[in-house]
Amino acid sequence: MAKIDAFFKLMFDQGASDLHLTSGQQPILRLHGDMERIKYKVLEDGELKTMLYEIAPEVKIKQFEETGDVDFGYEIPGVARFRCNFFNQKYGCGAVFRQIPTKVSTAQDLGLPPILTRAAMLNKGLVLITGPTGSGKSTTLAAMVDFSNKHRKDHIITIEDPIEFVHQSQSCLVNHREVGMHTKSFAAALRGALREDPDIILVGEMRDLETIRLALEAAETGHLVLATLHTTNAAKTVDRVIEVFPHEEQAQSRTSLSTSLKLVVAQTLLKRIDRKGRCAALEIMVVTPAVSNLIRESKTFQLPSAIQVGKQFGMQTLDDAIMEVLQKKWVGPEEAYSNCTDKAKFRPFLKAEPDVWAG
Repeated sequence: MAKIDAFFKLMFDQGASDLHLTSGQQPILRLHGDMERIKYKVLEDGELKTMLYEIAPEVKIKQFEETGDVDFGYEIPGVARFRCNFFNQKYGCGAVFRQIPTKVSTAQDLGLPPILTRAAMLNKGLVLITGPTGSGKSTTLAAMVDFSNKHRKDHIITIEDPIEFVHQSQSCLVNHREVGMHTKSFAAALRGALREDPDIILVGEMRDLETIRLALEAAETGHLVLATLHTTNAAKTVDRVIEVFPHEEQAQSRTSLSTSLKLVVAQTLLKRIDRKGRCAALEIMVVTPAVSNLIRESKTFQLPSAIQVGKQFGMQTLDDAIMEVLQKKWVGPEEAYSNCTDKAKFRPFLKAEPDVWAG
């Protein structure tokens, strides 16, 4: 057993989402969004590097020593998988580990709206799950892939850096590919995927122009593409995709996106007060003909209004989602206020005047 496995087991037992190991510091767990120090000695650089290298593949150690950064996956059978990131910092090396449960949560487990499982059954198109780091995007995508895996008879290819949730083939054939291990890049894997008879392609992150271009092409040519972006709402997601393209290509890319995009889900995690843990608030934009026209005509500033009036299609604003969990007393007024868009709508719930930074 690797020495570091003891920290991973503590992380698992405590229900922590992340483990931080940094030279010159005690180990730290992120528990329900808060950083909590472990009662352990301060880590020395040499000791920590030896501990980290014990679990890293040789090719990843070489990459880390050449570049100062590396990502990969590590698994303790029967416990969990971990997304690992090594980095160099002022006082030596450091690492962050994100826990990925070995059991994939179903859409029902997560309480996902029916529109997401309907999207998992689409024959083609682009579905984007967005939100900041740590907002549960991968968990939501995994639940959608799980639903497809159980209810379709298709070929699913996942492209991730690193592989996170592992799906056993059920009604579908599932192939997992890891960037840096099984393929050179997201773009290279996407180009290859188009020759591998896929029905569903999961792209762990649309990071660059070439990946976004190929994802759009795949969605337009009869594939269902599920992907993530680090954007905070539906309108910003559309703008982000378009703005990646050179100015002279933006009109064409806007037209392509207006026809291929089917659904945008923007996630925010909120700290619960009724029990330990967090819950997700989802902004949902379904690309109806009206929404498609707004995208094509470069009127993304009108998308929030379209979401507001599109409830019959399964749409909801982030504020409506936050209001729902606030009224269920899952979250407190301060948490709701700090994450909402329309502050005036939530101010009456506060017991005291909001901090200027929260408003």
